[in-house]
Amino acid sequence: MAIIKLILTIAVTFLFLFQTGFSVVDNFDQSQSISDGATLISKEGSFELGFFSPGNSTNRYVGIWYKNITVKTVIWVANRCSPINDSSGLLTINSTGNLVLLYQNKSVVWSTNSSEQAMKPIVQLLDSGNLVLRDEEDENPENYLWQSFDYPSDTMMPGMKLGWDLRTGLKRRVSAWRNWDDPCPGDFTAGVEYDPLRHTFPDVYILQGTSKYFRTGPWNGIHFTGTPEQRPNPLYSYDFVYNDDEVYYIYNLENKSVITRLVMNQTTSHRDRLTWNDEDKAWQIYSTAPRDNCD
Repeated sequence: MAIIKLILTIAVTFLFLFQTGFSVVDNFDQSQSISDGATLISKEGSFELGFFSPGNSTNRYVGIWYKNITVKTVIWVANRCSPINDSSGLLTINSTGNLVLLYQNKSVVWSTNSSEQAMKPIVQLLDSGNLVLRDEEDENPENYLWQSFDYPSDTMMPGMKLGWDLRTGLKRRVSAWRNWDDPCPGDFTAGVEYDPLRHTFPDVYILQGTSKYFRTGPWNGIHFTGTPEQRPNPLYSYDFVYNDDEVYYIYNLENKSVITRLVMNQTTSHRDRLTWNDEDKAWQIYSTAPRDNCD
């Protein structure tokens, strides 16, 4: 009996800590939740998920940021245009197996809205920065019911697809924050333009509102025709997939020690590739598009 009481005490204490500011795991299930102040940390400690307030704002958002970078850099936001104005937010898995963000424990602020229901749903933060919803009973851990990489904010990460899933109609694109205090989409959006009915050659574009602001030109098998400076490099590899099922651009790291990301910048209206300089403790521009007004 004493052993049982000890186990129950440890379990309750762990759950309390998990919900009030401590996190020691990379996943949680329907018996757990994350409140404002608690965080979820990826297995190798690369990324962290929790509540934050951007810039000078006091609004609260659920986001993912780099864990070990001194300058807090948010790569993804769940409730981009639906902020919470106090610390009552709660991230949990509901009865249908969806990840939901609740306000004052009743109003749904944001949800994954997955059409598939898992037997044993689990939410996991991967070391790629991807937040995934999956079935713990599924023998294939990569069978995701939902993933944040399908719904990017302003940042394209290594391993993330930018483009279309023609089977489902899912269109992945990045959109700049409105400003430093507001992660709601601003004027500039980057994605893949493709007309499946006309079978046009796809290319990557930047839109300002609904107007074309910049385009890379179509893919020629090596690079986009309008970006001849794009070439093999020691930092990352890239590819463009174009078939009956999918049309997307993707890049992956060649050097795992380098931290790099693609960001749609509202202030400069550019799509910047940034790399982290640990010596200077700052992000540096590796490349940018458009390069000048003629582009």
